[in-house]
Amino acid sequence: MRYDVVIAGAGPVGLLLACELGQAGSAVLVLEQAASPDSPLKRLPFGLRGLNAPTLEALDRRGLLDAVAAGQVLKPEKGPPPPGTAHWLSQGRKLGGHFAGIPFALDNVDSGRWPWRLRSPVGTQMAVELQALEAVLAERAQALGAVILRGAGVQSVRMGADEVQVEAGGQAFRGRWLVGCDGGRSTVRKQCGFSFAGTDPEFTGHSLSVELEDPTVLSPGRHTTAQGMCNFNPPGTIALADFDGGAGHRQPLDRESAQALLRRISGREATITALHLATTWTDGARQATAYRRGRVLLAGDAAHVHSPLGGQGLNLGLGDAMNLGWKLAAVVRGEAADALLDTYQAERHPIGARVLEWSRAQVALMRPSAGSRALAAIVADLAETRDGATYLAERVWGVGQQL
Repeated sequence: MRYDVVIAGAGPVGLLLACELGQAGSAVLVLEQAASPDSPLKRLPFGLRGLNAPTLEALDRRGLLDAVAAGQVLKPEKGPPPPGTAHWLSQGRKLGGHFAGIPFALDNVDSGRWPWRLRSPVGTQMAVELQALEAVLAERAQALGAVILRGAGVQSVRMGADEVQVEAGGQAFRGRWLVGCDGGRSTVRKQCGFSFAGTDPEFTGHSLSVELEDPTVLSPGRHTTAQGMCNFNPPGTIALADFDGGAGHRQPLDRESAQALLRRISGREATITALHLATTWTDGARQATAYRRGRVLLAGDAAHVHSPLGGQGLNLGLGDAMNLGWKLAAVVRGEAADALLDTYQAERHPIGARVLEWSRAQVALMRPSAGSRALAAIVADLAETRDGATYLAERVWGVGQQL
């Protein structure tokens, strides 16, 4: 069978794109490397994700928001957040977000300064669990006719004039179009010769789930140290930034090495009695110079990667899917020429570039240097002003961003 569109990757971006294409009647195949959608990295606390205003509005337009909201992590009427939730969300004062860990307060945000923003039936942000979000999107995609094949990661791609041939999971598939939504190490991007330009990492981020002999040795919240950054969310969720140029990325940690790392970065004699989960990430920031080559397109992390600071990546990718979905569907149906797809690049690439710069700016505030500490103090002062908080909210909530 030849599909209208083959999508590589069954994460939120690939699944939302499948929903968009499916509702337009396209025949869609989604290929996913992981055999199961279940993963501890997608569940709390590591799976906590924030949805911004454009994403919430898009989900509302598609009738998906109620199902997503049913599983939201933080509800105003439900009291304190669960263990492991970001420390800035646990404060008594109502906060609207943060920039490099520097929070801004809701009561300082003046939404009247956004005269272009139309009245919306949804809020500006919502915290969800990644696995729950994926489940909602997968159910909708399948209800609209999309085929999701798990345990079938893309192995090779051959581009032709009229179709794309994909080998995945030992099988061959054909599609009129292929969209790579297969993450930062995208096989589709590499196989199809996309240029991926940007900056190398300055640090390795370590996310740990541990048991501590004495949790009071560490102070809750985010703290910059002489070696990097330590963010402790009791009782045992820890994020560390080690400014090692990314050398520690994907290096395995056992309990002893995790403890040594924690002590070095935090400057505290913390003792880890059990290591439950450890994963790494970096602040490397790269973007495909083009989002399309012939019949192959990129979306989400396959098109752009950056540090997870500030939680912009998921929303950026979902915005890609919303922008590309209706355009690709129109081309598939023969209602628009292929040239319509060039507007996807024109509209989404600048937004991606702006998010990458937002990420790099946060890294500049986190560096363990006297200059960065001085700059962070000034930004913290600005975040306490009405102008500063409103600017940060506009960027973090995405209220000035178009899909």
